[in-house]
Order: sequence, then C-alpha cells, then structure tokens
Amino acid sequence: MEKVSLTAEKRTEIGKGGARSLRRDGFLPAVLYAKGSSMSLKFPRKELVKFMISGGREHALVNIIISGGKGKKSEHWALVKDYQTDPLRSELLHVDFMEISLKQKIKTSTTIIISREPVGVKNGGILQQQLREVEIECLPTQIPAGIELDASAIDIGQSIHVSDLLTKEGVKILSDPHDVVLTVSAPVVEEVAPAEEEAAEPELVGGEKGKEEEGKEKEAEAAPAADEKKGQKEQKDKKEK
Repeated sequence: MEKVSLTAEKRTEIGKGGARSLRRDGFLPAVLYAKGSSMSLKFPRKELVKFMISGGREHALVNIIISGGKGKKSEHWALVKDYQTDPLRSELLHVDFMEISLKQKIKTSTTIIISREPVGVKNGGILQQQLREVEIECLPTQIPAGIELDASAIDIGQSIHVSDLLTKEGVKILSDPHDVVLTVSAPVVEEVAPAEEEAAEPELVGGEKGKEEEGKEKEAEAAPAADEKKGQKEQKDKKEK
C-alpha cells in the first residue's frame, strides 16, 4: 500500500472567487471530510497535481500534514474521495479527501489485474472481461494496489468468477461471488454464402443456330419464285410447238 505525505493549510477563501484567487497564488482548494465534520484546506498546486497524476492515487494512503499557528502541525490519514477537473483543459480544480483511522477496517474497491494470457486466446478465442474492480473490506494499511489474476489455464468456453479470486490475508471480497470476472468465448465465424451458379450465356444473335434458321427462311422464300419461273417456261415451249 502506497503512503504519501502532503502538506496543507486551512483556508478561509470560499466560493468560486476564492478558488480562483487561490489558483492564481499557486494553490488548489480541497476539503477533508470526517465523521460529521469537514475542513477546508489549500494545497500547493504542484505538490497536489504531482500526486493526483500518479497511477496509485485512488488507493494511496495520504498523510495530510496541516500547518497551524505558532508552528503547530496536525496529521490526518485520508483517502481520495473525489476530484474535479476543468472539462476543457483537463486541469485539476478541486480534491475531496475522506479521513480514516488506520485501526478500523474500511470498505473500498480495488482493480483486477490479469497477469497471464488465457490459453483459449492463444487458440483463437476472444477474451471478454466483464468485471474490472471488486469491493473489498480491510484495514487501510492492507488495501492492495490490485488483485492479480492468473488466467493462463482458461480455455475457450470457460469463465472465472469472483469466488475464484485469491486475496491476501486480512482482505475480504464483498462483491457477489457468482459474478463473472472474465470469459473466453469462441471466435465468431462468418458464414460464407454459396456461390451462385453462373447464368447460362445467352445465345448470340447471328450464331450458328441463327445462321441455319436464316438459311431455311431464304430457301422457303425462294421456292415459290422458282416454281413460277418453271411454269412460265413450260407455257412458252407449248406455244412454240
């Protein structure tokens, strides 16, 4: 569990105008919540931004050291509860902390880290991770950065449930044990439509068959003319006789 110390001061500036004034002076506004109370604070901007852009900010234990009058200081252990950023420039604007006791168990969430590739993926399957975080209960000092999951033995058609997750001693998983963490599904095979039979090629106009029919038509047309010519010749021969 990562532990970070941040220095802060109590602030009297409130509202949007006060927040803008703080930012111009190199500070960022924040609130420390406790049971039934809250405290308005201001942090050096560079120090708070550096912490917030680190990967483990969501589960880091923060020791907030608040400077008071006459050199007095007070320490408060806390977790990041929420934060706000500028929607256009993505700049950090405000952070909320929740004070905790190191001796009392708390409920929080932690990420699921897949450490090894499933054998089903190597065989062509598709990895589908349905759950990326689980709710846990433990002492603040026992909050894990994540729960490591060895999925190497999972083949196509198999799944891992919350009940299969292993945690360190003192960490209790509160999420439903029947919830599916990940599954390896079979690859989707696209059905290939059968090739359509090639359409019969149309007969070409003037092809062999066309020529044959055309010849028969010409013979039929020529037959009456030949008979008429033959009859005229026979009549002429009779007259000459």
